[in-house]
Amino acid sequence: MILSRDYFDRPTLEVARSLIGKYLVRDQGGRLIAGRIIEVEAYIGPEDKACHASKGRTPRTDVMFGPPGHAYVYLCYGMYEMLNVVTEREGFPAAILLRAVECEGSLIDGPGRLTRAFDIDRRLNRCDLTLGRSLWFEDRGTAVPAGLVNSHPRIGVAYAGEWAHKPWRFRLTTDTSTFRRAAARLSASRK
Repeated sequence: MILSRDYFDRPTLEVARSLIGKYLVRDQGGRLIAGRIIEVEAYIGPEDKACHASKGRTPRTDVMFGPPGHAYVYLCYGMYEMLNVVTEREGFPAAILLRAVECEGSLIDGPGRLTRAFDIDRRLNRCDLTLGRSLWFEDRGTAVPAGLVNSHPRIGVAYAGEWAHKPWRFRLTTDTSTFRRAAARLSASRK
């Protein structure tokens, strides 16, 4: 099931935590690539000094102020494309950075590696991720137990002072075998 706009029109931390275990899907000219989301990082509002919107509404950050469920793709350090999904109500700038996915048994760890593997660049900025075209998120019916998701301080935002220490990065524990066993039990119980 493709995640709807209503899914993203909720508090950012709630959406971030719930994205763990969902799937990022990319249509590359009829070839689909999907990765189970392992790690995300939340950025919330103009007061969050680590959030791009803390400097106000600019041509770059304008998408963050728009409707939830859209892609915010930007270039970092002049070389890495970064994929975010906009969250919360229109007019309030918040987004979630995708940091890692598991794809075909391999971990793609790091937001720049993720966008390269999925062929995501700024051409997808403002893409509506709720339509099931080009790029979207799916719920494939397997919830991740709360105990398998850890929260950590965000990465690469030391300039943000105390905001850098917010535990707004969520990652599936390294013991994904527990997740797989839980998913198998859930699947078997549905038959």
